[in-house]
Amino acid sequence: MNSIILQTATRVLVALILVFSVYMLLRGHNYPGGGFIAGLIAASAFALFAMAWGMEAAQSALRIPPGNLAVSGVALAGLSGLMAIFYGDGPFSGQWLTLIGAKEEDGIVISNVLFFDIGVYLTVLGAVLTLIFALEEAS
Repeated sequence: MNSIILQTATRVLVALILVFSVYMLLRGHNYPGGGFIAGLIAASAFALFAMAWGMEAAQSALRIPPGNLAVSGVALAGLSGLMAIFYGDGPFSGQWLTLIGAKEEDGIVISNVLFFDIGVYLTVLGAVLTLIFALEEAS
């Protein structure tokens, strides 16, 4: 599809959709959202980009093969789940680390749950884009 209107709108929309997907990823700890829905939102941005600019342009804009994204996402989610074992807890138990400051109130607190969500995000993004790219090649 070579619509100048779609191509122009896509330049803005893809950026907004990707920012929204990161927002949903980070918001998902305490409210609805998380890695799965954020990955689907990001995949829809690349699907829109592919419709406007073509599949080759979408694949080059991604810069990483989607299969590699999916595999790295599964690895990250698995490693973040196993991190609790090193603290004597069960697998996939939440662990928190304060990055700045001696007390939780003074610093930035990060959890392995965030890394698990990022792994799910990458897995869903890679799997959906692998499917979309494969369906396009088949047609």
